[in-house]
Amino acid sequence: MSRVPLVVLALVLFLVLFLVLALVAGCAGDPKEGYAFKSAHDESIRTVAVPIFENTTFTTGVEVQLTEAIIKEIQRTTRWTVVGSSSADATLKGSLVSSSLRRLATDSTTGLTQELGVEYRVDFDFRDNRSGKTLTSRRNFSAMETFAPSLRVGERLEVGQANTADTLARDLVAELRSAW
Repeated sequence: MSRVPLVVLALVLFLVLFLVLALVAGCAGDPKEGYAFKSAHDESIRTVAVPIFENTTFTTGVEVQLTEAIIKEIQRTTRWTVVGSSSADATLKGSLVSSSLRRLATDSTTGLTQELGVEYRVDFDFRDNRSGKTLTSRRNFSAMETFAPSLRVGERLEVGQANTADTLARDLVAELRSAW
């Protein structure tokens, strides 16, 4: 009876060793080629400058809110440090090119708007300041979030704007991290 536990132990040990070897062999050396232990970030970039986004829309003040949301997202989800533009390894420059409201739902009895969507579209360039190379460039990058201005809920427009800025910041920073 003592041989059965040894056989089972040897089989379990063999399976664990096989799984570890399969995991290591299945990983790619480069994150662009699949799962890898290496970071997806360019490790040489340690500091990033984020000047206030330009605003070509008639909606004033949202460019500051959007830039602050992007800076917070960079600080929260990356190893990069946000610094002034003169000493940064890379710079993220952008422009808010569209800001719009979309009616999503109306009350069937009164016809009043129940839910609105705030949509922002931005153009941005992420450039390595040391080499001058553009790392990522996108046009009409967008995000939309909703709010409920109806009498029952009474959310203000600023709620939708803040939610949209946060969503756009999260998506934009994820795009920066996955771009190379």
